[in-house]
Amino acid sequence: MKTYLLFLLAFFYFGWGLSVLPVAAQQKVPIFVYHSIAEYTGTGEKELYVTPEQFEKQMKYLRDHGFTFLTFEQWDDWKTVKKPVFITFDDGYKNNWKAFEIFQKLKTPSFHPVGTIFVISDFIGWPNRLSAEDLKKMAESGFFSIQSHTATHPDLTKLSKFTHELKDSKEKIERITGKPVVALSYPYGSFNDKVVEETKKYYQFGITTTPELYSEKGIQNERYYIPRLYVKYSTTLEEFAKLVGN
Repeated sequence: MKTYLLFLLAFFYFGWGLSVLPVAAQQKVPIFVYHSIAEYTGTGEKELYVTPEQFEKQMKYLRDHGFTFLTFEQWDDWKTVKKPVFITFDDGYKNNWKAFEIFQKLKTPSFHPVGTIFVISDFIGWPNRLSAEDLKKMAESGFFSIQSHTATHPDLTKLSKFTHELKDSKEKIERITGKPVVALSYPYGSFNDKVVEETKKYYQFGITTTPELYSEKGIQNERYYIPRLYVKYSTTLEEFAKLVGN
C-alpha cells in the first residue's frame, strides 16, 4: 500500500508538472504596429506618429537585446529563432521610407532587420503614400514585405461584397512587387466570422489590433486573429521594453 501511495504521489506531481510546463514555457511574440514614421506637425492623430529618432532607438533596443526580426512569409520560424519579433506598418505612408533608411543603417553582418508594410492598394501613389516604384524597391531590398490593407480601407464587417477589397488589392500588390501577398491587415482592426471566412479565400493570415502578445492557443482559424501592439507617439523606451517582455 505504501508503494502504491508513493506511485500515486509521483504520478500527480510529475504528471501535472509536465502538463503545465508547455503552457508556462510557451513563447510569447511581440507583433508591433506603426503608422507614420515622422515628426508630428499638427496634421492627423498625434499618437499614430513615431518620430524617426524614437523608431531608431526602439529598433536599436531590439537589436541590442537579441531579437530576431521576421515577416509573415517566415511565420513558422517564430517557434525556432531566438526572441522573434514582427515590425508592421499600416496604410503605406510615404514617410515609411524613413524606416527603410533606419533598417539599412542598423544592419550588421549578424543583424538584418525586416518589416511588413500593409498598403491600401487604391491609395498607392497618392502624394502622402508610397508609390509603386517605392514599394517595388522596398520589396526587392530584402528589408520589407509588402502586404495588403485592402483596396480602400473600409470597415470589412459592414460589407456584403469583398472581391475588390481582398482579391483585387492582393493581385495589384503582387503585380507591383512580383512577390506573394499572404497577409491582410483588417482596417480599424475590425473583423467577424464572415470577414475571416472571406479572408481565408485569398490570404494565409489575418492581422488584428487586439492588444496582446501573440501566443499559440490552438483555436480554429488562429492565423486570422493575430494580435498586435500599438507603438505610439507617447510610448517611451521604458514602456517599449515592457511591451516586448523585457
